[in-house]
Amino acid sequence: MTIRKCSTRQSVEILLVEDNPGDTRLMQEAFKEGGFNGRLNITCDGEQAIAFLRHEGPHAESPRPAFILLDLNLPRKDGREVLAEIKTDEKLRQIPVVVLSTSTSAEDIRKAYDLHANCYIPKPVDLETFVELGRVIERFWLHTAVLG
Repeated sequence: MTIRKCSTRQSVEILLVEDNPGDTRLMQEAFKEGGFNGRLNITCDGEQAIAFLRHEGPHAESPRPAFILLDLNLPRKDGREVLAEIKTDEKLRQIPVVVLSTSTSAEDIRKAYDLHANCYIPKPVDLETFVELGRVIERFWLHTAVLG
């Protein structure tokens, strides 16, 4: 296996799993405002996310994301189930998963880490904070962390 350090000079694929169109738009704006050079792939529910990651159906040509931004409260298959599937799948478990949720419940946070989330971040409520979060995520996951 080759280990590479990602940089924004190369095209980076990120998977955003989010059912709220407003939050999706905020994240898109955050990455755009932050100068992100890559592609934000979006799925709207847990079943689509798993199909995307496993290259199933209409996602047969989907790219492997450098990391995943995952909401917890999703339709059809919630984020906890998606996280559990990712982290128990030998082909997917090395993809870092950042849980991005409105919940600040200690139980939700504990459960996410029990399921091997790499990070848990409460969702910001305004564009300015979302933009800063996008910069922080990009700086850490694409410049600091070494991804497999």
